[in-house]
Amino acid sequence: MEYINLGKSGIKISRIGLGAWQFGGDAWGPYEYGIAKEVIAKAVELGINFIDTAAVYGRGRSEEFVGRAIRELGIRDHVVIATKIPGDWHRYDDVLKAARRSRERLSVNVIDLLQLHWPACWHNVPICETMKAMERLVEDGVIRYIGVSNYPLQLLEAARSCLKKNDIVSSQNRYNLIERDAEKELLPYLQREGITFIAWSPLAKGAVTGKYSPENRPRGDLRENEPVFYLDNLREISTKLIPVVRELSIKYGKTPAQIALNWLVMHGNVVPIPGAKNAAQVVENAGAVDWRLSEEDFRRLNEASSSLTITYVTW
Repeated sequence: MEYINLGKSGIKISRIGLGAWQFGGDAWGPYEYGIAKEVIAKAVELGINFIDTAAVYGRGRSEEFVGRAIRELGIRDHVVIATKIPGDWHRYDDVLKAARRSRERLSVNVIDLLQLHWPACWHNVPICETMKAMERLVEDGVIRYIGVSNYPLQLLEAARSCLKKNDIVSSQNRYNLIERDAEKELLPYLQREGITFIAWSPLAKGAVTGKYSPENRPRGDLRENEPVFYLDNLREISTKLIPVVRELSIKYGKTPAQIALNWLVMHGNVVPIPGAKNAAQVVENAGAVDWRLSEEDFRRLNEASSSLTITYVTW
């Protein structure tokens, strides 16, 4: 496994993380604790030490599963735990309360990375009020480092300007071969500032693997209404991108998912956090590093990806 600094913190995290949204059991279908424990055990065995969860995943259920598994496996010293508090809870007192509740559910003394899940879009809480609370959590030893998630560049800069003693070490945003808007201004800024880019939905919920097509759309979970799986988008993906992914998959002896994840890792400061429904998927995710696409093949993927015309207007 390869490792990279988490921002300027000095903490080393694996180049592939483990996303724990699926543990919540509310978005991807029912999920048993025993499977979550197996997934985490396999991840750590393979050198994946970065686990990302959130308070909203199953209303705390994912955090509870992560905390229980880490405790039972005796691996607290071997993992970096990241969680998130939603934008609805960004008032000063709510930030403190939410962080302490997350810490309890995770059964840890300190949360390694606490991220603001999305801005306070509906409650108009000043960003500096929120960041003041985050610094208080660092000072009180509740959390080690501060991160944001789903913040556009301008709000990220505003958040950083509010901090007095600390800085933001990571920004978690949607990024994959299909959805590349982060490259327009956010990614260059993060690379320049030494902030880690944590890529959520790095496989576009499976769309980059070729598993789905206009004739075989996902059913039974949140992907049914995901714009990426809109018929016009699937036609674009299936005809322009997937053939190249499959060709490279054969060339490198890797799965399509591993090709797509390796493309992300080649951006330097990007750490993808794919989820895993079982231990076999963890093994596949871990196999996306310790090798690299050639520069020529990286460019071919770039070109195929850039040729896509994706729309989010689905009605």
